[in-house]
Amino acid sequence: MYERDRVMKDNFGREITYLRISITDECNLRCLYCMPDGKDCLSGNSDLMSVDEIIEIAAAAVETGISKIRITGGEPLIRSDVLDICRRISELDGVHELALTTNGMLLKDMAYDLKDAGVDRINVSLDTLQTDKYTRITRRGRYADVVEGIRLSREAGLTPIKINTVLIGGFNDDEIVDFCELTRDGGIEVRFIELMPIGACASFPKHAFIKGDTVLEKVPELVPADNEGVARMYQYPDGKGKVGIISAVNQHFCLSCNRIRLTSDGRIKPCLHSASEISVRGLHDDELSEAIRASILGKPAQHVKLTYGNVSETGRYMNQIGG
Repeated sequence: MYERDRVMKDNFGREITYLRISITDECNLRCLYCMPDGKDCLSGNSDLMSVDEIIEIAAAAVETGISKIRITGGEPLIRSDVLDICRRISELDGVHELALTTNGMLLKDMAYDLKDAGVDRINVSLDTLQTDKYTRITRRGRYADVVEGIRLSREAGLTPIKINTVLIGGFNDDEIVDFCELTRDGGIEVRFIELMPIGACASFPKHAFIKGDTVLEKVPELVPADNEGVARMYQYPDGKGKVGIISAVNQHFCLSCNRIRLTSDGRIKPCLHSASEISVRGLHDDELSEAIRASILGKPAQHVKLTYGNVSETGRYMNQIGG
């Protein structure tokens, strides 16, 4: 077995140190680009991994060199045992950072508990700063709850809070400046993510798919900062926070990708946009470790070219993979 302090590389020399774990495919929202407003994209509670299964797989992944773990969904905070999952992962020897991505609806009641459970920071998915548009894109959300959740998360020390904003032409491209302004004081960072032709959003009109560089056109005063992972980073010359641009469609960042994903039904996806998956559920000890290493070695050099009309090969909705 690989020593814990040895980072595993894939066949293209990338050090794989980041695991995203989806703990549920259910969500309390139905965002238009993520999942349909029905049950046909849900596996059902009986197919979700148990806490023990999640921890066993996470521990084996840490043995291969994973040091950062992110909890995702669906919406992870709707799972009643999410705090137990977070606590047990944070206690794994070798986990240097535990993060969580949420839509923020339940944060106002859980921010302090998440911090106590070992979560270092959170990302909040938020695609508009306008109440009516928020209701329209989420189909059932309350914008005020998210705002209060962000406030309490900052107070609890889950910082810097990163807001994930999917760029959608004709919907929120007129709010780019407003989102960037949130980064002035340093307590909040913003990540603009290009809309990807995957799952529910594959049927979006062509004008919805705009380039990440639209941000730089709208806010020309932004200056380059040190890149972070797959995000190209910028900031205001006098700003404390940062603005990131994640261009999965128009500028492949595959050569710098350091992550693998574990779906809520126990399958490792070496690449978000590939149909390839390796089931690790029910595996133990060396067999589990070998499967994780095989998934890392099976990570492709890059994903399929994504354009309007040329969709992801994954075959799943985003809620089934983990955001």
